[in-house]
Amino acid sequence: MVAPPRLRRPISRNIEIDFRRHPRAGCLPSGARSRKRAAMLDDIDERNTNGNPQVDSRMSSKIGFIGLGLMGTAMAANLAADGRKVSAYVRRPERINDLRALGVSATTHRPDLFDSDIIITMLPDDAAVRDTFFGSFGIAESLRPGTIHLSMSTISTGASAALLLEHERRGQGYVAAPVFGNPDAARARQLAVIVAGKPESCEHCRSLTDSLGKTFVIGTDPAQANLLKLLGNMMTATALEVLGEIVTVLRKRGQDPQQFVDIMTGTMFDSRVHKNYGSRLIAGSYKPGLTMPLALKDVRLALAEAELAGAPMPSVGVVRDRLITGIARGHGGLDWTALGMVASEEAGL
Repeated sequence: MVAPPRLRRPISRNIEIDFRRHPRAGCLPSGARSRKRAAMLDDIDERNTNGNPQVDSRMSSKIGFIGLGLMGTAMAANLAADGRKVSAYVRRPERINDLRALGVSATTHRPDLFDSDIIITMLPDDAAVRDTFFGSFGIAESLRPGTIHLSMSTISTGASAALLLEHERRGQGYVAAPVFGNPDAARARQLAVIVAGKPESCEHCRSLTDSLGKTFVIGTDPAQANLLKLLGNMMTATALEVLGEIVTVLRKRGQDPQQFVDIMTGTMFDSRVHKNYGSRLIAGSYKPGLTMPLALKDVRLALAEAELAGAPMPSVGVVRDRLITGIARGHGGLDWTALGMVASEEAGL
């Protein structure tokens, strides 16, 4: 005899009960079962109103994560530590156990992410994001309408605009949310998250971005967030270039550059960029956060945006040339703080 189908009825935004299997369901007359179900609904609604985290729809959303580099791993681990359901796609099976130890469910099978409510990408460039969703093996066609793509990658405004159109055509949401901060800041939940997109989609993702750091919602056009991210990176890039040049001058004149950095960061330039990167530059600590090739990618994107605006950025052009030189000298695996090392090399140190 074929078993009757399982009857499911949603009783809140994120909880459903199998009434056929629910205890004592078969022992109650139909009227009593109806009253029982109504009482259960009222109980769930009351707990929802009281903010019970077990029935908070945002916390129960299924999160897919693609792009588990240094930044992505730290971010996914923090979201999982909050109690969220995070499933990450990785290409290398050997990463699965390491991620599971962080509370992140990992898979090498992309279809495992198809039932996600929100998919976060933290990928290196335009092509990687585009191919992930709309390439030959892209996942966009397999995602449900209503799924939100939360793009936290540093990409061009043109790519962001194209992603928005493609997702909207499929009834999916798209929010740009690039971040400022290095892997240490990601682990410490100190990222600055620049968010833009439709208000309802941004709000649905808000608990995620707030968990990763400080959220700045700047508008409804996702490309605006990407432009701010690129230009913000150029402020850091030019600061690194100038710091490298100054440290080189001081060393060639026989003075202690740390003394200079301490004075300036204790007065006029009391910022995280000058303090953290200044100390690392002087110490010769170039452990990669943002590698030189990725920094060069950002510089080229920023210069392209500036050209579109008809607004030259000559200082950024200097950084571009310095990065090209550093990569040509074999420093491509180092953090972009190594801009200072390249400046010293060119001065004969």
